[in-house]
Amino acid sequence: MKAMLLMAVQEIRNGFRNWLVLATTLVLAALALSIIFLGSAPVGTVEADPIALTVVSLASLTIFLVPLLALMLSFDTVVGEAERGTLLLLLSYPLSRWQIVAGKFLGQTAILSLATLIGYGAAGVTLYALHGEAAGAWPAFVRLICSSVLLGAAFIALGGLVSVAVRERATAAGMAVGIWLVFVLLYDGALLAVLVADQGRFLSPAVLDLLLLLNPTDAYRLYNLASDSRVATLAGLTGIGQTGAISPVLLVTALLGWIAVPLGLTVFVFQRRQP
Repeated sequence: MKAMLLMAVQEIRNGFRNWLVLATTLVLAALALSIIFLGSAPVGTVEADPIALTVVSLASLTIFLVPLLALMLSFDTVVGEAERGTLLLLLSYPLSRWQIVAGKFLGQTAILSLATLIGYGAAGVTLYALHGEAAGAWPAFVRLICSSVLLGAAFIALGGLVSVAVRERATAAGMAVGIWLVFVLLYDGALLAVLVADQGRFLSPAVLDLLLLLNPTDAYRLYNLASDSRVATLAGLTGIGQTGAISPVLLVTALLGWIAVPLGLTVFVFQRRQP
């Protein structure tokens, strides 16, 4: 355990040295604050809860941005070490391979978590200064931050899996971009096309729920947009929130599964990889 934590600390130090923490934090904070100030006009017009409005906007932003940042942090976890010639040195330390994978994962997740907490936390402080306790959807905002960390961790795990599956950093970068495109952009479009073609003949609601859980961004979106009535109303998901076909617990479990399964596969592949 101590060796794994030391590996995580080293990964965090590398993140600070490469300005990854600062850059990621500034990006998240700048976009979150811009959403708050640009969204202040419609709040006064439609009398929407400002926190709920922010949650809807930030959830949509997070789906695009956090997976991309997570993959940028993790796609060269192992293949980068191999290209720099430091993998053999790393393997010479008294560390098992699963400890290397787990340590790097924890360090990268800590970097992204810190950036998310500071970036979105700054947005939360600004919201409180502007609206105070008049806004009632603060639990939804807290859930947004926590689930954003889980979503980032899932894509960090996927990036780590890519990093042990290929031999060239450029290939890992291309695969990371492909993963982002599939889960963030293409998956929902393909699912919508299937639903339109099916016309309700074969795909039951249970199958649709399963297909949504097979995409971590969909699980994240439903968890944040359908779990709170005020947020669901603004997002147009009131019906989903009322029926509760996919419970919040199941959605969180799906996100945890998207962390655990890629991590396990990463360890499995790394154990069989030659330096």
